[in-house]
Amino acid sequence: MILGFVLLLGPLVVIHELGHYLVGRWCGVKADAFSVGFGRELFGVTDRRGTRWKLSAIPLGGYVQFAGDMDPTSRPDDSKFEHLSADEKRQIFNAQPLWRRAAIVAAGPLTNLLFAVVIFAAFNMAYGKMVAPPVVEDFTVNSPAAAAGMLKGDRVLSIDGTAVDSFDDLRQHVWPWPDTAFTLVVERAGKAVPLTVKTQAKVLKDRFGNESRVGLIGIMAGRPHFAAVGPVEAVTLASKQTWGVMRMLVVGIRQIITGERSVAELGGPIKTAKYSGEQLSLGWLEFVSFAAFISINLAFINLLPIPALDGGHLAFYVAEAVRRRPLDARSQDWAYRTGLAFVVALMLFVTLNDLASLLPIGRS
Repeated sequence: MILGFVLLLGPLVVIHELGHYLVGRWCGVKADAFSVGFGRELFGVTDRRGTRWKLSAIPLGGYVQFAGDMDPTSRPDDSKFEHLSADEKRQIFNAQPLWRRAAIVAAGPLTNLLFAVVIFAAFNMAYGKMVAPPVVEDFTVNSPAAAAGMLKGDRVLSIDGTAVDSFDDLRQHVWPWPDTAFTLVVERAGKAVPLTVKTQAKVLKDRFGNESRVGLIGIMAGRPHFAAVGPVEAVTLASKQTWGVMRMLVVGIRQIITGERSVAELGGPIKTAKYSGEQLSLGWLEFVSFAAFISINLAFINLLPIPALDGGHLAFYVAEAVRRRPLDARSQDWAYRTGLAFVVALMLFVTLNDLASLLPIGRS
């Protein structure tokens, strides 16, 4: 479990921070430190540009510290840089134009998304794409779709107004929504027939006993086949797959906030470590695929508009662009403190949540 977690989180943190670092270098900003982990330095080297590359004691993330970026809110109007020369200012993060600061901050999560696209594209190139038309081959027992009037041979054209091109499209729309009614349009004998189908809630278990609550409409497709794809189609398909995961994450968070899903479904570092060890035990292909999924999760979390995260900085920059001046120091400081407290509280909550779900406390 620990090996899987280290092999998973370490490279993903490096990829994320490399995004910040490389775009910062492209913008001419000097990096004082590049750290994998937080806290006390365990090992490090300094390169010829003056950047300290180091491994730190707490392996739950990392950071790039750019020159002059000592203020966690990254305010651009700090008077302590006024005495610097023009050449020195060009290397200071806080002295950069708004678009450059935004590009440097956004580069981390976007690099995580790009990493996932690369992995999915490689799988698509190696194995092809699954072709399974959205045609009803058969029904499961007590099928909600059959009860709603769907027949064998019906081809699903759309779900809630969104076109459906494959059985996988249909699955991605239905799975995140247990106990939810959808309007499906099917093609039957050359005619479009609208049907209202309510999904059935079902708890699925994998071989390790991990549970996930999904929505099903009880239809089965014919035997799928795999078709070879070229590089362009592989990347296009990978981008669509990455967006599909992002969409499911958005839906899941929204359902937890509205009470449609239990907060017990939230996972933290302990559960991630457990899953990473399980996937590693299945082989490298499964582990790399899981790494792509977690990379998308990291991008999603970091893009949330919470001060102390990348998304919080980007929210400040949006406000700065609209106001044509930064928010005042007091507002930014309070927002950052609140955001940091929220992140720390959330980490404690999901860790306790992990322990409650994984340890046999109170179970019969």
